[in-house]
Amino acid sequence: MKKDTAQNAVQLQSLRSFFVGGQTTRLDGLPVQHRSMVLNGALREVNPNGAHMHGQMYVQHYQLTSPTHALPVLLWHGGGMTGATWETTPDGRSGWLWRFLQSGFNVYVSDAVERGRSSFAMTPHIFKEEPVFRTKEEGWKTFRLGLSYSDTLSECHIFEDQLFPTQSFNEFTKQWVPRWPGHEAMILAAYEALVRKVGPCIIVGHSQGAGFAAEIARRLPAYVRAVVAVEPGGMPSELPGTALAPHLVVWGDHIELSGSHWVGYRDQAARYFAEASKCTQITELDLPAAGIKGNSHFPMMDVNSDDVFQHVVRWITTNQP
Repeated sequence: MKKDTAQNAVQLQSLRSFFVGGQTTRLDGLPVQHRSMVLNGALREVNPNGAHMHGQMYVQHYQLTSPTHALPVLLWHGGGMTGATWETTPDGRSGWLWRFLQSGFNVYVSDAVERGRSSFAMTPHIFKEEPVFRTKEEGWKTFRLGLSYSDTLSECHIFEDQLFPTQSFNEFTKQWVPRWPGHEAMILAAYEALVRKVGPCIIVGHSQGAGFAAEIARRLPAYVRAVVAVEPGGMPSELPGTALAPHLVVWGDHIELSGSHWVGYRDQAARYFAEASKCTQITELDLPAAGIKGNSHFPMMDVNSDDVFQHVVRWITTNQP
């Protein structure tokens, strides 16, 4: 584990959690089972008929004793991930959650609906489709670590200048969780509820979470004061209105080498931000174009994560109201 070199002390006034969103669906006519529910327990009745809560989102709030910034940062993870994305890097360094706290921001970290501590619902009774699970092969290529995966690290293709800590890839895969395609409306409803609860804020989103951040910024321009879209995937289908927060867009390396879907995601984002630039400031941080080579789809986990964070926090400090 590498030593954490950032020394700014963090003094928390409180650490709490809460849920936002959710709805109740009643199920009837399902078979009653008899199952053992504890270690060495006797069989007991398990009756799924009744009222079920679903669609809620788990949020953890870090409140500093003396924040130096008025607006909190909301950290939104990508597809098939949880808020763990922001907490600690796979090789044990402090994540951007801690860096934002050290920089004087109060922080909210969430597990999107159906992920992690937000839980999920019965399939196919409430969630109509089966979940999708990510393989190591898919993750290795999709996250742009290299072009092919092997269970033996020495046999994997790794981009020559790769900055992701590939020796910790197996640790990283333990973070992955199932996801349900087609749940965007339900997830956005919970994110919107969170922003309305928190009030004026800054959203830092990654991948799918960055697309959600752009959509919520479009819907709630009075609340969202700045957006950092890290490698955004999936952008709003409608053009932004006349009022929109400034956006910083961060891109890593090896996009053209990693398949048409990545080129498509970036082209989609470019089209949206070209329109958005007519009503707000859009800043693009293309890391390889800036001479920073080798970042993966996860700049917050790469070995230069602190350096990328400094670019992000400087932009936020300059551009927030």
